[in-house]
Amino acid sequence: MNAPTRINSALSVRGQFPAIVGWHYLDSAATAQKPQAVIDAITQAYSRDYATVHRGVYERSASMTASYEAAREAASNLIGGQPNELVFTRGATEAINLVARSLPKEGRNRVLLSQLEHHSNIVPWQLAGYEIDAVPLTPDGQIDLDAAEAMLTERHRVVAFAHVSNVLGSVLDARRAAEIAHSKGALLLLDGCQAVPRVPVDVAAIGAHFYAFSAHKLYGPTGIGCLWGRAELLQALPPWQGGGAMIEKVTFAETTFLDPPARFEAGTPHIVGAVGLHAAVNWVEKLSLDAIHAHECALVAETRAALSRMPGVTLYGPEDSAGIVSFNVDGVHPHDTATILDDAGVAVRAGHHCAQPLMRWLGVEATARASFAAHSDSSDIAALVRGIEQVKRIFSA
Repeated sequence: MNAPTRINSALSVRGQFPAIVGWHYLDSAATAQKPQAVIDAITQAYSRDYATVHRGVYERSASMTASYEAAREAASNLIGGQPNELVFTRGATEAINLVARSLPKEGRNRVLLSQLEHHSNIVPWQLAGYEIDAVPLTPDGQIDLDAAEAMLTERHRVVAFAHVSNVLGSVLDARRAAEIAHSKGALLLLDGCQAVPRVPVDVAAIGAHFYAFSAHKLYGPTGIGCLWGRAELLQALPPWQGGGAMIEKVTFAETTFLDPPARFEAGTPHIVGAVGLHAAVNWVEKLSLDAIHAHECALVAETRAALSRMPGVTLYGPEDSAGIVSFNVDGVHPHDTATILDDAGVAVRAGHHCAQPLMRWLGVEATARASFAAHSDSSDIAALVRGIEQVKRIFSA
């Protein structure tokens, strides 16, 4: 077997991340560190350019409104959509809640999920009164689409899957998932939180109906995310929240509402968050998602090869996972593993990763998870391996 290619260049961007100097940050699946370009854009928006949007007639307000709407255009273009199809939310969690609470069931009260879903793609459907059917996984942790096809009925209003698993890194065949949903007249919603920072996405080519993602996993700020929905579907949805900015006319007798996406953006939005998201999109597009994906795939291959040579280390998920490697050290709780790694200057996530049904499917309470980004390189992997060796020494003593 050939030795895996060692990745040292990190796409030549490691120096653009001031927060990781002297630190091996392997928790990008939880939240991505921010390149200087994004930090600068946010600083400028607050210090030189700040004003409210959609309300002021003065020049700076008009300029900030233009920046806010330019961010919408950039975020929609990133995934192959149109600006009028993209709603700004607080994150993917709110985006999924919006659909679950607003979408008319039309006599179809079931939703088809999978065993690997994040809680944010389970709980909203429960709260909205849907009955859930969960698709099993293949032995290597992929959503079993053959099983999904067999399970789907005319009673299912929605098929809602993670595009990339936040625990296993497994990549959904999204186009086939769409075809399965279409075959029974169901709608396909994809949780794109882990996909959008890692792989090229084209919602039109996929055939999706809704797509949700968060800025902070895409090297942007927290507190802002996106719901993309087909224009005709958004137009048919009622408002989810009420307030300013989303109304056409208000009297004490009745209120009429603006067309989407404004209809779903009640109140003063996260203006600077949108500016930061735009900067993050520009930064990612300059590198290209194809290059980022290839880079992270090489890192995953190197990591899996290194950890598979270590006795007593169990790996989860497929060999070709996208940027994520989950593992456990035999006889060691993942929290202990992560604590010892932290002492070694390595940051990994440990726990159930908001995916408790998946943990039960894996037969464990929790895992440790290393997740990569554009700035990651072989030094991070070497530090991870040294840290795990220290874990093994401590617990074998």
